[in-house]
This record gives sequence, C-alpha cells and structure tokens, in this order.
Amino acid sequence: MTKAVIFDMFETLVTLFEGKTYFGEDIAADVGADITEFRKVWHSTETDRSIGNLTIEEGIAKTLRILGIYDESKVKMVAEKRLDALNDTFAAIPDESEELLKQLHERGIKIGLITNTFSDERNLIRGCKLFPYFDAVRISFEEGICKPDHRLYLSIMEELGASPDECIFVGDGGSKELYAARELGMKAVQATWFHELAFEPHIPCPLLDEFPQGKRQLDILNFL
Repeated sequence: MTKAVIFDMFETLVTLFEGKTYFGEDIAADVGADITEFRKVWHSTETDRSIGNLTIEEGIAKTLRILGIYDESKVKMVAEKRLDALNDTFAAIPDESEELLKQLHERGIKIGLITNTFSDERNLIRGCKLFPYFDAVRISFEEGICKPDHRLYLSIMEELGASPDECIFVGDGGSKELYAARELGMKAVQATWFHELAFEPHIPCPLLDEFPQGKRQLDILNFL
C-alpha cells in the first residue's frame, strides 16, 4: 500500500526548458568569459551553491573572481537575469503537476519533496503554488546535503510516517536520485514528460529503461 509519494522538483514538477532560459552559455556571454572555462569554474562551485555554503550571488562572485573578471555590476546582472528566468519557470507550472498533487492529497497520500536547489530557486519553490501540497520538504540548500545522500530520503520518510516499501519516489533521474530511492527499497519512477524539451549540454538525465516511466504527470496515479 502506498502511503507517500516523494517528488523531485526540476524537470519533474516544473521545467527550466520552457519559457525564458538562462544557462551557463548565456552567463558566459554576458560576463565576457570563455564558455569552456566558465563552465569548468561554475560547475566547481555547484556543490557549495547546493548545500548552502554559497548563495547564488556569492557563487557568481566566486566564479568571476577565479576567472579574473569580477565586477559587482556583473554579479548583480547575472543574479537578476537568473531570477527573471526562474520567475518565468514558476509562472508556467503545468496545470497537470498541480492536478497530480491535488489528486494525491484527496486520496490521503502524503506528499514529499526532495530537491537539490540553489538559494534563488529555494525562495521561489517556497513561494510557488505547489508548495502548500507538500507534507514534508528537504531542500539541499537548507539541509547541507544533496541527493543522492540517503539521509535526505530516510529523514523525509520518517517525517511522512512511511516505510520505504510504502513510498514512491518520482524524478527525472538527475543526481542519481532514482538509484538512491531504489537502493533504500522505494519504488522509483522516472518522470519523462519534460524530457523532449531539454537540449544539450543541459539534459539532466537520459531515459533509463531499468525504471518504470511516467509519460504524463497523472500516469503516477497508476503506480499507487
């Protein structure tokens, strides 16, 4: 019997690939950096940005300093453009995502969220229309650890009052999240409904045939 469904956020309930996008190549162009060098340094700060060691502004500043092109106005510009794109993302949350959470709630299924998230994303997640549906939340920026760390899954299951065999984890598969869920005994389902929107080099995860897949958000109801 399924007592809880735990979701990833990006490319599962919302997608960064619809509407305005602002990825590494866009930032590099705006700050006048070589894209290869920028990506290398930017990615080197990702863990610290994800676990609360650096805010997004601090991460941008650190990256620009390492590249030797730091300027406070550039930090502000990049942070503002990121926020503009993220606002577009959260303004376009699909109705199907909300309907799925609504139906789970109406069936008495507990709903959780585990997401690897930077400071600006965290703020928008907490303010979005989906947030009231979550019975328990684990945001990496707040927790100090990231998926696939088993501690995130174990603590949220404890809060939800469900054992692994009573939980479904739903995510696009990035950060090895599905493997971690399966290792702990949860049913892991790959969310593929946004997959065709992604483009190189930003595809979070390929299709994983070893996991059951949902092609539409409401397909998740078939796994309960």
